[in-house]
Amino acid sequence: MAGTKTKEKDDNESYKKIKTILVSQPKPDRSPYFDLEQKWKLQIDWRPFIHVEGVSEKEFRKNRLRPDEFTSIIFTSKNAIEHFFRLCEDMRVKMSQSTKYFCLTESIGNYLQKFIVYRKRKVFIGQRKIQDLSTALNKHKETEKFFLPCSNLGSKDVVSYLEENEIDFKEAMMYKTVSSDLSDLADITYDVLIFFSPLGIKSLYDNFPDFKQNETRMAIYGNKTSKAVEDRGLTINIKAPMPGISSMSGALEHYLKKSNK
Repeated sequence: MAGTKTKEKDDNESYKKIKTILVSQPKPDRSPYFDLEQKWKLQIDWRPFIHVEGVSEKEFRKNRLRPDEFTSIIFTSKNAIEHFFRLCEDMRVKMSQSTKYFCLTESIGNYLQKFIVYRKRKVFIGQRKIQDLSTALNKHKETEKFFLPCSNLGSKDVVSYLEENEIDFKEAMMYKTVSSDLSDLADITYDVLIFFSPLGIKSLYDNFPDFKQNETRMAIYGNKTSKAVEDRGLTINIKAPMPGISSMSGALEHYLKKSNK
């Protein structure tokens, strides 16, 4: 993926007309980007720069743990649910009907219904953070043994909370987030690259170690992603959120009004 040597923003260069954009995510069914594409006569392509892979049964067994050794499971994401029950099936493990499940959000709790009969289980649901489940966790911490399925990125906030509150738990990696193969983009140049996470930037350099920004504009969402970009010596041309603009699509249109006027 091409992109002259990285340089500071120059007004004449920064607002050069945009024709092509690559969004480093899977293409959704609906998106405000579709409206921008028509309004500004753009070509917007979608490509996930990262993806989730499940840990194999053989790899998981190295932990010397079995899911059915635990009486309570803490789920931090839908991926955690999917790969927990996948590995249970691979290992021919059947979870007890008395198992308790602690889900960080309502959407995670709802997703759990695909894998268990809700009425036969005890399910506790938080709003967003592990602290939301503190009442339920403290109530059961003396009698329960907790298991935390996680990815290679871990769940630092959750682990810290469990340790601080002396809750008996074990964590184990059941899935991992890895860089996708982008080799087919090697000879393709876009006017704008849009990133939403530091992992997307990592994938860019995993695939193209010699990437140079040249005239490519970088559209970046979030402070952590911005830091990852700046650490690479790249220039951020479009950033969100920004005062009065909360979304990346809004920030992009704000930029387009100058570049494509």
